[in-house]
Amino acid sequence: MSANESLKNALFTEEFTQNPYPVYEKLRQSEPILNLKFPDGRYGWLITRYDEAVAALKEGRFIKDITKAYGAEHTSVFSTNMLFADPPDHKRLRGLVQKGFTPQRIADMRSHIQDIADTLLHEASAKDTINLIDEYAFKLPIIVISEILGVPTEDQDKFRVWSNSIIGASNRETSEEVAQHMHEFIAYLKDWFAKVRENPGDDMISQLVMAEDQGDRLSEQELYGVVTLMIIAGHETTVNLIGNGVLALLEYPEQRKLLQEQPELIHGAIEEMLRYNGPVEFSTSRWAAEDMEFHGVQMKKGDLVVVSLNSANRDAGPFEHPDLFDITREKSQHLAFGRGIHLCLGAPLARLEGEIAINTLLRRYPHFELQAGVDELRWRPGMIVRGVEEIPLALHPES
Repeated sequence: MSANESLKNALFTEEFTQNPYPVYEKLRQSEPILNLKFPDGRYGWLITRYDEAVAALKEGRFIKDITKAYGAEHTSVFSTNMLFADPPDHKRLRGLVQKGFTPQRIADMRSHIQDIADTLLHEASAKDTINLIDEYAFKLPIIVISEILGVPTEDQDKFRVWSNSIIGASNRETSEEVAQHMHEFIAYLKDWFAKVRENPGDDMISQLVMAEDQGDRLSEQELYGVVTLMIIAGHETTVNLIGNGVLALLEYPEQRKLLQEQPELIHGAIEEMLRYNGPVEFSTSRWAAEDMEFHGVQMKKGDLVVVSLNSANRDAGPFEHPDLFDITREKSQHLAFGRGIHLCLGAPLARLEGEIAINTLLRRYPHFELQAGVDELRWRPGMIVRGVEEIPLALHPES
């Protein structure tokens, strides 16, 4: 078996999911644009080195709209949004949502997000041990994005179940359970949109639905896609930013101590958390729009292209000592939120939520401890997010 065949076999295994970085390092050195079979059965190219990753994320000859590559029968009800669109549709769809994520609007949310963090950690104080993911890292961003969108409080937990199913389906055939969750989600959205049409509010969903009702730019299919993207992307990135960030601080106690002593370092700390073990493992799919050469590799029209964002962020070319976690690292051009026209729209909100969540945890419970071995934590399977399912923490509030 060749070295590269051995590396292909190491990809997407349970061991790889636990710690993909040794495999990534070998791939960056031996074959940074690798042709392979992905877990869902599709063949395509995996890009692992930083320079090629940046070029791929900005390459106009790679398209995001699957219907252009394989026809409309391959699309899904959730994929008609700006993340899976090409110009000019991309600009139109992104523009609809961008109004809700202006820098000023996000800055105005700081005190409210702080109140949410304080409330959640106060509720946790009655327990000796908490699951950081379920009781804090998930709850904070889902509350925030739900309030922006207008999701009723009592329905927020449903969105986690549906979101996990949609993301989990990214690396396997759709199971009966996943199909059922998708059906429930569509039915919920259809009912929700109908209620909004009768009684619109000042939330973002009301604005989008009413714009569509007034003959503006959203079709029914686009409405499903845009709302789904905002619900999933609006909390999944932050859940794993908080979880992975806390794990990095536990792994590097001297960095944790430094941040506790100098909480103003939180901006750089968040950027390093995003780089070191980012919340989004892989980019969403792209396809070659034509036969082409890309960085010395011959690609055929319709070829699938996926970028490993986390591998690019561990490349020793742009990042000195990339496998070390250093919150004082010089500002880095990491790819955690992508690059080019598909740069994550919610990145400023995720950063703000991460800053508040982690600094508040450090301030209120400075002696928290992990109640498991790091190697015992189970990382979520899938081809999109990177995060653990649980983080059991002893808070030690009286220490």
